[in-house]
Amino acid sequence: QVQLVESGGGLVQAGGSLRLSCAASGRTFSSYAMGWFRQAPGKEREFVAGISRSGSSTFHADSVKGRFTISRDNAKNTVYLQMNSLKPEDTAVYYCAADQNYGGRWHGRESEYDYWGQGTQVTVSS
Repeated sequence: QVQLVESGGGLVQAGGSLRLSCAASGRTFSSYAMGWFRQAPGKEREFVAGISRSGSSTFHADSVKGRFTISRDNAKNTVYLQMNSLKPEDTAVYYCAADQNYGGRWHGRESEYDYWGQGTQVTVSS
């Protein structure tokens, strides 16, 4: 089992940057693929980015491609989401999640993820 704790959210002006972190407990972090999701008020949760166990494979949703970058440091049991050129439509609660059965393809389905963090709020002002 793994516990996930997100941090790094906050209020930022449009065009600014934030780096989210997700710290995982346990010694098996490297056995999980990791993902970032977000949920804006009144909207469904959206898959934003994913990274494989080793970090060799990543996925970014079209809505964030070129602006956001997912990365991980297995020695620190942490996954990151670097967010640049933020837009008001990026405002959401951001969640990290762990997938122990990642099979090499990015589907972005919530049901594929076994463990979730509590979320961190990101607010982008115009």
